[in-house]
Amino acid sequence: MTTAAHLHTESGSDAPYALSHLDALESEAVHIFREVAGEFEKPVILFSGGKDSIVMLHLALKAFAPAPVPFALLHVDTGHNFPEVLAYRDRAVEKHGLRLHVASVQEYIDAGKLRERPDGVRNPLQTVPLTEAIQQLKFDAVFGGGRRDEEKARAKERVFSLRDEFSQWDPRRQRPELWQLYNGRHAPGEHVRVFPLSNWTELDVWQYIARENIELPEIYFAHERDVFQRNGMWLTAGEWGGPKDTEPVEKRLVRYRTVGDMSCTGAVDSDAADLDAVIAEIAVSRLTERGATRADDKLSEAAMEDRKREGYF
Repeated sequence: MTTAAHLHTESGSDAPYALSHLDALESEAVHIFREVAGEFEKPVILFSGGKDSIVMLHLALKAFAPAPVPFALLHVDTGHNFPEVLAYRDRAVEKHGLRLHVASVQEYIDAGKLRERPDGVRNPLQTVPLTEAIQQLKFDAVFGGGRRDEEKARAKERVFSLRDEFSQWDPRRQRPELWQLYNGRHAPGEHVRVFPLSNWTELDVWQYIARENIELPEIYFAHERDVFQRNGMWLTAGEWGGPKDTEPVEKRLVRYRTVGDMSCTGAVDSDAADLDAVIAEIAVSRLTERGATRADDKLSEAAMEDRKREGYF
């Protein structure tokens, strides 16, 4: 007899039946993509070429196969992105026949709408191009690859996160999501940020990448790179303003746990050159990827939450 706890096999024996934790996470994410497709008129996927957005796109492709993904992609280009990541982004768009919208921070600086920061960091400057792109292109749901394990402010956020007509986030307006029931109701001008990977951990992401044999930009694996140290992090030299005369450049064996603006994303010393080695390394790490390698999150205890309230992801 088949029950909810057992699956009757062809051999006649009762065997325990349960989804693996990766299967459960995948199933939840696929459900979220399909739910958004049914509830909203014009969703878009934020896609940077980083590992979380790559996994998110992979899940979207699964959710709607054999049909094409019914959403466009949106990338906020700071002008200080890693070339390897931009090259991956463009290959993915071409491979899957996707539409890509690019909001350029550099264009906003050139037009006088944004001012370059003295430290050269452009991550905080992404908010205005992002929110204006959402408003101008009339996106009503925006998928992001944020996970609750990354940072305290992201741990507060629901899977469906309502943003007001100014793209601002108010934690007090969050809605309950019991039994995976998601409320996408929003007023004209408002939109919803959607996080299909909310319940994933960094280790889950890497194990899923290994299981699905997903290609990643090569900077996620150990390689030799010219870097310099600032505030305890290994940064890549570039036109954004580093290094200073007192910051010697040296060649080290490093890899990146997360990728963003070159001016605030640090590399970690590592000899993990393949997926198995990366997974083993992550499994024993006591620091989150953002806590270890993102300078913009070190500005204050509430740095991320302040940016999210203004419209940042």
